[in-house]
Amino acid sequence: MPELTVVLRNGEERAITGEAGLSVMEVIRDAGIDEILALCGGCCSCATCHVHVDPEFAAKLPKMSPDEDDLLDSTSDRDDYSRLSCQIPFTDALDGLKVRVAAED
Repeated sequence: MPELTVVLRNGEERAITGEAGLSVMEVIRDAGIDEILALCGGCCSCATCHVHVDPEFAAKLPKMSPDEDDLLDSTSDRDDYSRLSCQIPFTDALDGLKVRVAAED
């Protein structure tokens, strides 16, 4: 199974494995990391699963949808590597992906 590194708000890094085919949000949630709230359950309607993707992996991700872009505009911690983790399919090609949990809004 591919591996994902999650950097928590306090700087702690957690390496977790996840099933390809889930979203990055689901992999993080299933690992018991509660800093990702994912209040909408992955429907791209709340931005509570905002993460910052390691720049090394940014080009490997699918293009951001207009809905995701709009939701990220409503967050206070957006940068060039901001994504909603519910919109990132976790695949074998993303093995080694590193994301940092965004600041709480």
